[in-house]
Amino acid sequence: MPNRVVASRASSRADEPGADRFADAIENTRNLVVPVICVLEVFKVVLRERGEGDALQAAALMQQGQVVDLDAPLALAAATLGVDHKLPLADSIVYAVAQFVSGVIWTQDDDFEGLAGVRYFPKRKR
Repeated sequence: MPNRVVASRASSRADEPGADRFADAIENTRNLVVPVICVLEVFKVVLRERGEGDALQAAALMQQGQVVDLDAPLALAAATLGVDHKLPLADSIVYAVAQFVSGVIWTQDDDFEGLAGVRYFPKRKR
């Protein structure tokens, strides 16, 4: 089984429609790869919505996977992928990390829809 990269929105809110689809990927920490930008995004969202304690807990859970830092070569790859696929900054980093580790991105983010190496799940209505 390939490493899995879980885009940040998939793991930031357990109460989000469709979040149950990601439980297996998130709980399998041996195969979980977490781009450091996702730790930032999730911490920020949870901090704003639920407070520092929950944000620290979410960040700690994410760090049970392999956290991949952003270095210069990865940043350049992300920039190129961002331009080639018209991806926002954070998404281009996530996509570059997935390619770096030969991983699969599990996401509900429609910016990734149709890209190679992505398992896209359309968001369910509330």
